Amino acid sequence: MSSEPKREIIHSKEEVAAQEEIWKYILGFTPIALVKCAIELGIPDILENHETPMTLLELTSKLGCNESSLYRIMRFLIHYKIFQEKPVSETSVGYALTPLSRLLTRHGQNSMADLVLFSNSPIMLASWHKLSTWVLDNKELPFEAAHNNDLWGFTAANPGYSKLLNDGMACDARVAVAAVIEGCPEVFEGLKTMVDVGGGDGTTLRLIVKAFPWIKGINFDLPHVVAVASAATCVEHVGGNMFDYVPKANAVYLMNVLHDWRDKECIDILKKCREAIPEDTGKVIIVEAIIGRKEDHEFKEVGLMLDMMMMAQTCNGKERTLEEWSYVIHEAGFTRYTIKHIRAYHSLIEVYP
Repeated sequence: MSSEPKREIIHSKEEVAAQEEIWKYILGFTPIALVKCAIELGIPDILENHETPMTLLELTSKLGCNESSLYRIMRFLIHYKIFQEKPVSETSVGYALTPLSRLLTRHGQNSMADLVLFSNSPIMLASWHKLSTWVLDNKELPFEAAHNNDLWGFTAANPGYSKLLNDGMACDARVAVAAVIEGCPEVFEGLKTMVDVGGGDGTTLRLIVKAFPWIKGINFDLPHVVAVASAATCVEHVGGNMFDYVPKANAVYLMNVLHDWRDKECIDILKKCREAIPEDTGKVIIVEAIIGRKEDHEFKEVGLMLDMMMMAQTCNGKERTLEEWSYVIHEAGFTRYTIKHIRAYHSLIEVYP
């Protein structure tokens, strides 16, 4: 009498772990899609403006939405610690903010909401779908393939999207500049004038001038950008192109500008910056990520992810290692630099003629 051999399927721990992990990639867009949904619905602001945790019924009534759908959304976001539940009475609970969702209010001091909306807008997401084609043929850049224009040309032609870009960059600026001011205020000592190249709506200079009121700031960006920038005390808005010239000042400030460009363009920009500062006392202040740092730090993954974003959405831009920064700095004619790490994904590089 014969019997069919017993089949045993034994999965290793590694195989099981891989099966669990792959679902994070299959459904990886879900968390950011729900965070974006919460911002667009205004949930973080509603909870912030309510004195006590809000029940599901209260939040549903405020939004005028479907209770069942809202419950499922909030259940998901509570799991990801975007929101939390707190007791309202002995028999009911309400929704409240967490440190994460406090960063998602639209008008908070450290709000990152506009940067979330910009980075995950349909325009920006489209270029990711062109990345593999560009890697294979190295012809048309992903953003250009998606929109028949580069990022800068697209924003110039679309004022609404230009505002979304500038609002998003202002979010990053508020956090980074606060870290610069706290971590290395000595950088601004003795400066009478400073030009912020690619300064967008002027957020960076407004914060710096407020902290160091002896500085006169020049916010330098493309004409269509500075044309809609708000006026600020001790900040002059100047329109122009950094590849043509940079306004004269004691120091040039460059934050998240050079990572948008290839080495050649970076060297050209830095040469224009060198022409703008005094030979004996001037300096260029670069605030950017340095990837591949030997010491471990909490923003390591941010730099790597930003490098991929630069590949997908800019003109051959990239995040740079220390060696790559050293190359473009010296090729632009500068003789030395110092580095200060701050409590952000950026580092501060002081560059001297």
